Amino acid sequence: MKIKFSLITRRQFLNTLFGSSLIAFFSGTLYSLVKFAFPTLGLDPDYVVLDKSDFSNLPNNSTQSFAWGEVLGIFLKREDGSMAAFRGVCTHMDCNVAYRPKDKKFYCACHQGWFDDHGINIEGPPPRPLEVFEIMEAGDKLIIARKGVEVDLAKI
Repeated sequence: MKIKFSLITRRQFLNTLFGSSLIAFFSGTLYSLVKFAFPTLGLDPDYVVLDKSDFSNLPNNSTQSFAWGEVLGIFLKREDGSMAAFRGVCTHMDCNVAYRPKDKKFYCACHQGWFDDHGINIEGPPPRPLEVFEIMEAGDKLIIARKGVEVDLAKI
């Protein structure tokens, strides 16, 4: 069945389709450029609340990952039983770091950067240590916070 009258012409349809694809392309390009220029803008929280049971049975000299905003956080239980938490991103180019239990060091595979188990940069291009977090316990919760941030435990 052929329609006698159309609401839009073929030219209007193709112009709309082409214009929409151009808008989508340039919007995606602009978004990518902004994310590249400002990769960590407003992504990191001041603290996270985790379930203590996920970390209580962790063996010595091992790690457990957790979400720190949109990046990796690393909870480390050292060989002597002491605990530490780090932002698991290299300070050189924001690559994820991995813990090597055999060496007792963190390793960044992007540019062969090394950090000791206290987060201090010891080899390679990283310009500064890993960010170290404070660990607090409140009942069955584990609170990992930036240094100097006060957490109201009554609200948790």
